[in-house]
Amino acid sequence: MRYVSTRGTAPILGFEDALLTGLARDGGLYVPQSVPHMDAHEIAALAGLPYEEVAFQVIRPFIGDDFSEDELRGAISRAYSVFAHPARAPLVQVAPQHFVLELFHGPTLAFKDFAMQLIGQLFQIAMKKRGERVTIVGATSGDTGSAAIEAFRGLDNVDIFILYPHGRVSEVQRRQMTTPPEANVHAVAVDGHFDDCQALVKDMFNDFDFRDSVGLSAVNSINWGRVLAQVVYYFTAATALGAPHREVAFTVPTGNFGDIFAGDIARRMGLPIRELVIATNRNDILHRAMTTGSYSVEGVAPTMSPSMDIQVSSNFERALYLASGGDGEVVKGLMEDLKGQGSFSIPQGIMEGLQERYASGRCSEEETLETIARLHATTGMTLCPHSAVGARVAEDHVSDVPMVTLATAHPAKFPDAVEEATQERPPLPHRMADLYDRPERVERCAGDLQAIETLIKERRAA
Repeated sequence: MRYVSTRGTAPILGFEDALLTGLARDGGLYVPQSVPHMDAHEIAALAGLPYEEVAFQVIRPFIGDDFSEDELRGAISRAYSVFAHPARAPLVQVAPQHFVLELFHGPTLAFKDFAMQLIGQLFQIAMKKRGERVTIVGATSGDTGSAAIEAFRGLDNVDIFILYPHGRVSEVQRRQMTTPPEANVHAVAVDGHFDDCQALVKDMFNDFDFRDSVGLSAVNSINWGRVLAQVVYYFTAATALGAPHREVAFTVPTGNFGDIFAGDIARRMGLPIRELVIATNRNDILHRAMTTGSYSVEGVAPTMSPSMDIQVSSNFERALYLASGGDGEVVKGLMEDLKGQGSFSIPQGIMEGLQERYASGRCSEEETLETIARLHATTGMTLCPHSAVGARVAEDHVSDVPMVTLATAHPAKFPDAVEEATQERPPLPHRMADLYDRPERVERCAGDLQAIETLIKERRAA
């Protein structure tokens, strides 16, 4: 299995190198040269299997010879042994033809744990074999950072620096990043918003002297390993609902496009997904792009679903690449327009390709609160604001096939919004009950590339 850059000029890599590299050296994102296909018999055979076995069957074709079967099975077993629910990603029905896929039973109560826990294990295996040390740098709008820190805290041969927008994440999200005591963990509060943090990470990767001197790697959703791990729960959910003999649909609350792009990979592998619906909050650049053909950055408005407060959705580049038929030059031009002008127009052929694969919708703040309150009253289920955005948009797309909304975070991560909607404050799980009492450790930094690079050089282990 070989991986190519969406911008067409970076070296072609195997899985392990693509995993450790993160962002390609031409600024693009790695995608597989071809997507492995599973036939109906192979998909049907996944029904009822433990989550770990489905993960092995889905992920194995993408790995090549870089990890042995025993290494991959061991990594998967260790990654998901820390999840609180035996099904890992249980399905709950909330209405006729409408189901919620609970993705918040991992150690940091968010869907990012599915990818981060596995990536942490694979990084550890690779670093031990190579005898190298790596510096992981990531940007987060909330959940990615805590999941990454949880996965890499205390691991040998890894330093991790997570940049988050100061004052723009929930208190639970912040404390999950700032309270781990391990010396290899560094939480950095950046003056600015998430897109500023994400731009700094990309600029660091394009500073090749710095990149090479610290052994830079990324675990943001730009990392192909993140997307690959998320493909698995589309298969477990769909087969539980009758696939491949029955079509299914998914609605995904998304900011950086990685989670819903994983759904498209599952469909390209052969999973019968009729519809993939992009759900956005008021920061609706993806919905506007899908309905108007114009991808135009506007100001980021803070919302009660902060992990979606994003204007530059990194993984949308992967969708553009596939919709263009793998035309790296076209994608590179669009990304240059975005960086230089803050916008680009999606060419007609690519637009048609995107609209064949994705639908979209938008949910206001008022609709988010109403959805949390209504589903809490009618079903007893309490959704976080991001999941409520997904559920509200999904309701407009329910048809004659099961619709699955991805519930991306535990409601206790956003207690203020949930309490406003339900008049009940969701408690943290018992294992995290002392989170508010743990001492915090954080660096405050200006949104300046040189300042961030200096901080990383000074704080990382020799």
